[in-house]
Amino acid sequence: MLVYFLGFLGGIALFMYGMQLMGDGLQKAAGAKLQKILEAMTGVLAMGILLGAVVTAVLQASGATTVMTVGLVNAGLLTLKQGFGIIMGANVGTTMTAQLIAFKLSNYITVLIFIGFLMQLLAKRARGKYLGQVILGFGILMLGMDMMGKAVMPLRAYPGFVDFIGHFSSNPLLGIFIGTVMTVLIQSSSATIGILIAMASQGLIPLEGAIPVLLGDNIGTCITAVLASLRANLTARRVAVAHVMFNVIGSIIFVLFMKWFIEIVMIVSPQGDIARQIANAHSAFNIINTLLFMPFVDPFIKLIQRLVPGDAEGISLRPVYLDKAMLSTPSIGLSLAVKEVVRMGNQAREDVRQSMEALQNYDAEKVKYVLEHEPVVDSLEREITDYLTEMSTSQLDASLSIRHTGLLHAINDIERIGDHGETLAKKARKIFEDNVHFSPEAQEELAQLSEMVLRASGRALEALEKNDKAIAEDAVRLCREVKQYQKVIRKNHIVRLNEHICEPVAGFVMLELLINMKRVSDHSKNIAQLVQGTF
Repeated sequence: MLVYFLGFLGGIALFMYGMQLMGDGLQKAAGAKLQKILEAMTGVLAMGILLGAVVTAVLQASGATTVMTVGLVNAGLLTLKQGFGIIMGANVGTTMTAQLIAFKLSNYITVLIFIGFLMQLLAKRARGKYLGQVILGFGILMLGMDMMGKAVMPLRAYPGFVDFIGHFSSNPLLGIFIGTVMTVLIQSSSATIGILIAMASQGLIPLEGAIPVLLGDNIGTCITAVLASLRANLTARRVAVAHVMFNVIGSIIFVLFMKWFIEIVMIVSPQGDIARQIANAHSAFNIINTLLFMPFVDPFIKLIQRLVPGDAEGISLRPVYLDKAMLSTPSIGLSLAVKEVVRMGNQAREDVRQSMEALQNYDAEKVKYVLEHEPVVDSLEREITDYLTEMSTSQLDASLSIRHTGLLHAINDIERIGDHGETLAKKARKIFEDNVHFSPEAQEELAQLSEMVLRASGRALEALEKNDKAIAEDAVRLCREVKQYQKVIRKNHIVRLNEHICEPVAGFVMLELLINMKRVSDHSKNIAQLVQGTF
């Protein structure tokens, strides 16, 4: 019995490894553009569903699509409704795996593995190698299926096991529970479907018993979105809850109409082919469930908002002030760009402030804030650069041209300030995790330097916003003071190290912090000098 059990585990391992190989190969071939495609989706619900289905079919993993979607919603690139549309599509797309494994290819497994291996070995182009990886992965996946089927074959002789499986037909809730738990534990709905097909192919479970497990499998796969949303914002958490509710409500509906659903599956499936019947039931459930929900998406979204109350604090990566209609009027367009650049600068400066506060008194929420908001700065840099680049095709007079060029330089410096904010936040977390302690003198000096850096960066941004050379001169003066004080701290810290007041590890960390803080000041100085015209 142990041999069969180990064979079953080995089959699961091969199945999941093969599926991973397939997914990786497909992602390398086409996956680089998938997130861009999702970001570019329109507000049309049907388009979101279609994109979710296509992306999941390519990735061969609904979990990857749901995690990506939660991330895009968390970033403010997608609304709750758009994110839910992609989630519904992901449920449809994930059924492709079940359809593939339902093909009876046992006699061709070794051929597939051999062809896939040869293609990976001999193909000269990357695309050919990726295709070989996909074929190799599919062959290994089918080998795992074959091993699972052979491993569960002896279970037909155990009346107790057969009776337990038989309860799924008469008690669908038990089947749903088993399917949910299996998927949560394995973290792969496709693997659960594979196990289900392997058992059904050996006559261990009829279609009536397989469908409840299949419904539970759809509920269990929501765990990926739930885990991804735990550290995300309110809207992203609502997407995860919507995913769970979508599958739970759908499962309840289909249990109530189980008899008619089975009849539909039997009509569209070949007689005697239980593997294809299960695959078709999986596809039919997700397609019909999606069609049922589509007309009621708006009230469903309102229900989710009531279940997960609160004011959505979404982080928007989109520009607020930029208006391409104003590109034909450069003076107005440039003033809008200045507003957006200052907004970007304020966000980068806030990241630095939060990270410095986390250094002085560690707060995981402050670190989380910085790590969530730093992508906003990166995104705005791209958007503003594109906007200013497009503006450069217009006729700009001398003063506008100087301002235009200055803004292009400024956004680069601001983006670097944001990067240093992120670095400081990660260092704060590392200091806490490694239990590094600074002397009271070092803590006081760091706090003083933090205030000076923030004051200097604030004046530099103010000078940029107002295009005021007097304020810019004050900002440059403050940045020079930061540089001088940073040197003083460095000397003081070396003295404390020699006198064994500070630990060596703390000394190394302190020097790294000083470098990052000084560089924030240096980039602020660059911005101020742009206003002065001396950069």
